[in-house]
Amino acid sequence: MTSLRRRMTEDLQVRNFAPCTQHSDLYEVSRFARHFGKSPDLLGPAEIRADCRYLIQHKHLSAGSITVALAAIRLLDKATLKREWNEDAIPTHRTPSKPPVGLSQQEVRQFLGAVQNLKHRAILTTCYATGLRVSEAVHLKPTAIDSQRMVIRVEPGKGRKDRYVMLATRLLELLRDYWRQTHPRVWLFPGAQPDQPTSRLTVEWACREARERSGLTKPVTPHSLRHAFAVHLLESGTDPRIKSGDKPAHHPVTARPQQSAYHGPIPAHRHHQEPAPDLIRGLRHHQPAGCAGQSASCTAGSRTRLSDAAYGRREAGGGGHLPPPQPAPAKALGYAHK
Repeated sequence: MTSLRRRMTEDLQVRNFAPCTQHSDLYEVSRFARHFGKSPDLLGPAEIRADCRYLIQHKHLSAGSITVALAAIRLLDKATLKREWNEDAIPTHRTPSKPPVGLSQQEVRQFLGAVQNLKHRAILTTCYATGLRVSEAVHLKPTAIDSQRMVIRVEPGKGRKDRYVMLATRLLELLRDYWRQTHPRVWLFPGAQPDQPTSRLTVEWACREARERSGLTKPVTPHSLRHAFAVHLLESGTDPRIKSGDKPAHHPVTARPQQSAYHGPIPAHRHHQEPAPDLIRGLRHHQPAGCAGQSASCTAGSRTRLSDAAYGRREAGGGGHLPPPQPAPAKALGYAHK
C-alpha cells in the first residue's frame, strides 16, 4: 500500500464512511490512476475531464456511476491532497430523473404468488409491506419484530440511521408462520451459513426467477416493491408522511421512500393503514410450490391460520419480538413475558 492510498484510507475511516463506500472510492481512484499510468497526485483537472469523456464515450457508464467516480476523486483532491476543487472546470454530471415503472396491486399479487421458496417469499413480501430496501430486509433479526407496538426496528438503515417502519397485521402473521417452519436464530432470514444473512444477490436472483415465472412484462426488482409500497399507500388515502401503527409522538416514524422522518402523532383515522391487506392475506395462505421438497412442518403449517390462542393476545404485554428459537409453551408464544 502506497503512502497516498494509506492517507486516503485514513481520511475515509475518520469520516466514518461505510466499508462499501471506502472500497468503492479507493477502487475509483485506483482505476483513474491506472488509466493514465501515473500517480493520482500528478493528475489534474484536464485528466479528470478526459477520464469523464472516456467513461461516457467508451465505457458507456450511467450518470450515477460517473457521479460516484467524480465524488471519489473530489474527496482525494480536497481531503487527502488539500487541493482546490474547481467546480467550473469539473462540472458535476447531471443525472436524468426518470419515474420508476409502477406495479399495480394485481401485478404485485401476481409476482409474489410466483415466488416458490418460502424464505424468498417472506423477504419480498416484507419489502413490499414495509417499504424496506432489500439490504435492510435481509439484515433483519427476530428481535427487530415488535408485535406489541406493531413496528419493525431497522438497524442500521441507509446512512447508518436506525428507524422504525410499520408492521402490517397480515405481514406479522406471515412472519409468524415462517418462523414456526424455519426457527431462525441470529438472522431472521439466514443464508447458507446460519451466522450470515441471506445475500442481497440471492434475493435479486429470486426476484428475476419469479418475474419470469409470473409472466409480467414490466421490469421487477426488490426496489420496485419499495416503490409500489409508497404508491399503494397513497392510493389508499394514507398521509405520505406516516407509516401506520400505535406509536408515541416522540418516535421517529418514516413512511414514504426517500422522504424525511415524521415526528408528529398519528391521526386516529389513519391508524392501521397498510398496502393491499387482502393481497398479503392471500399470500399467507398460499401453498409455496417450493415446499414440496422441504420438511413436513413446512407442508403441514403453511395453510394453518395461527389463532390468538396459539400466540397469546397483544394485551398480554411484554417485549413484542418474534418467539425465541427454543421450544416454549403455547401461551408464551405471544411474545409476552410477564
